[in-house]
Amino acid sequence: MTQNDATESIDLARYVDGWSPEPVETLDIVSTERLMQLARTLDLDETRFTGGAVPILGHWIAFQDWPATSELGVDGHPAEGHFYPPLPDRRRMFAGSTVTSHEHLSVDVPTVRRSSVESVTPKRGGTGEMLFVVVRHDFEQAGRLCRTEQQQIVYRSDSGGPTRTFERTTTPVEPSAESTWATTRSVSAPTLFRYSALTANAHRIHYDAPYATGVEGYPGLVVHGPLLATLMADLVGQAWGDSKIAEFSFRLKHPLFADDLFVVEGASDEDNRSATLSVTGSVTTAATAKATRR
Repeated sequence: MTQNDATESIDLARYVDGWSPEPVETLDIVSTERLMQLARTLDLDETRFTGGAVPILGHWIAFQDWPATSELGVDGHPAEGHFYPPLPDRRRMFAGSTVTSHEHLSVDVPTVRRSSVESVTPKRGGTGEMLFVVVRHDFEQAGRLCRTEQQQIVYRSDSGGPTRTFERTTTPVEPSAESTWATTRSVSAPTLFRYSALTANAHRIHYDAPYATGVEGYPGLVVHGPLLATLMADLVGQAWGDSKIAEFSFRLKHPLFADDLFVVEGASDEDNRSATLSVTGSVTTAATAKATRR
């Protein structure tokens, strides 16, 4: 590490020295109606959302934060948030998550979500200084811990656009020979708009093409990372049954864009106790996931 690197690392850590936001408790219901809206938005099998249990990532359509429009930043994200670290020129990226099912989370039942910051870690990567914040959510019903999620959010202090260029082609993608489950998909601009509304995500890169291309430098509208994770979870859920998934962990690696063709694929290990999944575009792997069977 050079002297400049060390200085930047110390400066980044200084911004969050002593930052420790209080836990937050929220009450909501994961409703059948909202799950049906998710299924229709992503063209998923609606019958799989009527079994009384919330799919492993289905809680994302509840517990939403709706700040006043005047409280949004230029990019559409809330300008401030309870778990947003106090960094200058803060930029936020959802990097991945691990969801653990302790007991079945029931649909249409009052649910308490307890949220807290689990860890704050400054790191240096190829694009500069980053801050990794893990936010933990515990979901309880009738006093029982049903589900835990550990979200990894990456923050940068940067007022400019993307520091990388993103390749994009329309070459058809074929599933790998190792996959036992696979489907070829693309996501349209209307789908991105509907998913943004369903998940209360106002980030403009997902629905405002002039902003996404002209301001942030992307070649098109960006597909939501959680949308890709939902498609992977749905694939293994079809194979195993949603209630059989004990843990689902995913990492987002590379953006995909509206109308890009991509393959969602996966395979179980030999004893059918775990599975590896991925979303692969024509250029590179966009996301990976691992699932463990109950």
